[in-house]
Parts: sequence; structure tokens; C-alpha cells
Amino acid sequence: MFNVGDLAVYPAHGVGVIEKIEAQEISGCEQDFYVMRILDNNMIIMIPTNNVNNVGLRDLIGQTEVSRLYSILKKRDVTIDNQTWNRRYREYMDKIKTGSAFEVAEVYRDLLILKIDKDLSFGERKMLDTARNLLVKEISLARKIGEDQVEKDLDKIFS
Repeated sequence: MFNVGDLAVYPAHGVGVIEKIEAQEISGCEQDFYVMRILDNNMIIMIPTNNVNNVGLRDLIGQTEVSRLYSILKKRDVTIDNQTWNRRYREYMDKIKTGSAFEVAEVYRDLLILKIDKDLSFGERKMLDTARNLLVKEISLARKIGEDQVEKDLDKIFS
């Protein structure tokens, strides 16, 4: 259950703030909705309050989860499937859509590792940016530090 003013993470879109909870009538049934504004782009999303688990709306990660995220990012002994870029793209997009910060971290790490050996496709470069933005925003809010500091931390991990 979220309240007005709470921060939450909406899968593939990132962190947003619950601006209001309102009732609307749809097909003759009254239903309550969270009205959420995504912080990155001010997009408004309406989520039925009884559908929160199905869409994957979740709380921000906490301090202990940030450490786990960083350990995922630092892990280098991973095998990246030698599949076609579009199959890899679909697999990574599915991970991002889960809304899990840990899955997003894996996508970010894997794409950066892949980038060392080969040029990323346009879609993969966009996905790398998306994963980075999702991580930076959530980590900065979880640690209560500036996004620029998080970006420096991420760059340090991969330099």
C-alpha cells in the first residue's frame, strides 16, 4: 500500500512519486488508482490500487540492497551468451521489464562487458543508457546522494 508522496519504482520507467489516489468509474465499476509521476520525464501513470503486484510497482531499494547491487555490478566472471544481438536484446528487455533493480544491474553490467569486445547495436546502446538511468536514479534516492556522485561510483566500478 502506498500513500501520497511516497516514492515507488514502476518497471522499465523508474522512480516516481505517488501524487494522488483517486477513484474513477470504468465500465460501471468504481476503482481506486494511484496517480504516479515518473521523476525522469514527468510522465503520469495511473495504476489500479488492486493491481499493484501484477504490474510490479515496488518500494525503492534500501541501503542493504544497494550493496548487493554494487556486488552484482562488480562481478566479472559472467558468461554472456553468444547469441544474436536481437535475441540478447529481447532477453535484456525482459529483465528490465521485471522492475527488479538487480536484473537491471545485470543488464547494465553485461552490456558494459560486451561493449569491451564488440560494438553494441543501436538498440543495445539505448538499453545501456536506460539501465544506467534507472540505476542512477534509484541508487541516488536510496543512498540520499546526488546522481552525479552515483554516476562517478558506477564509472569507477567499470574503469
